[in-house]
Amino acid sequence: MEKSLAPRAVLFDAYGTLFDVYSVGLTAGQLFPGAGEALARLWRDKQIDYTRLVSMSGTYQPFWDLTRAALQASASQLGLALTAESEDQLMNQYRHLSAFPENREVLQALKARGIPTGILSNGDPDMLAVAVRSAGFTGLLDHVLSVHATRRFKTDPAAYQVGVDALGLPARDVLFVSSNGWDAIGATWFGYRTLWVNRSGAPLERLGTTPHHQGTTLRDVLDIVASDA
Repeated sequence: MEKSLAPRAVLFDAYGTLFDVYSVGLTAGQLFPGAGEALARLWRDKQIDYTRLVSMSGTYQPFWDLTRAALQASASQLGLALTAESEDQLMNQYRHLSAFPENREVLQALKARGIPTGILSNGDPDMLAVAVRSAGFTGLLDHVLSVHATRRFKTDPAAYQVGVDALGLPARDVLFVSSNGWDAIGATWFGYRTLWVNRSGAPLERLGTTPHHQGTTLRDVLDIVASDA
C-alpha cells in the first residue's frame, strides 16, 4: 500500500482534548463534598446532550448558555443545592479549565516544524479566547475556530467545514485530533484524517467507523505528522 503524506495542518478539539473538562471536579468537590466527580461527569454528559438536541431541532443556543443549563440540570439530578454564588463559581472555573500537561510541548514542537495548527471547537469565541489565554497558549495556535457562526454543533458537517474553510486545505490533508470518541468518529465521517486521543482507555464506538489513528496522549500527534502511515 502506498504510504500517505504527512498532514499539512493539525486541528484540535478544545474541551476534553486540550482542556481537561473534569478539572472542575476539584472546585465542585469543595462546594459539594463527596459529589465533585459525579457532578463534573454528569455536567459534561448533559452539556454534550444539549448540543445535540439543539443542533437536531434547529433551536441553537450558544455553548456558554448550554453549559450553564447543563450545570443546573446536573445539580438538580444529583440533589445538590446549587446557589447563584456556587453556580457562578463553577462557571468561572469552566472558563479557566486546566490544560493537559503535555500540550505546550506538542504545540511548541508543531510550531517549530512550521505546521499550521488550530482549535476547532463547539465553544463560543469568548470562551475559547479565555481558555487559550488562561492556559498560556497564546501565540502557539494559528487559528482558534468556533462553530458559533454555523449555529450547528459537532458532529454536524457544517461545524467541521469551519476548519476546512479557515485552513484552505482539503479535509484529507488535515489531522483532526480529539479525545472524544464521538468527535473523532464525526470528523472521520466528514473526511479529516483523525487521531483519537483515548486517555481513559474507553472502548471504540460501534458505528462501523474507526479513527485513522488512536493514541493515549497528545504526543502521538508528533509521530503522525513526522511520518503518517
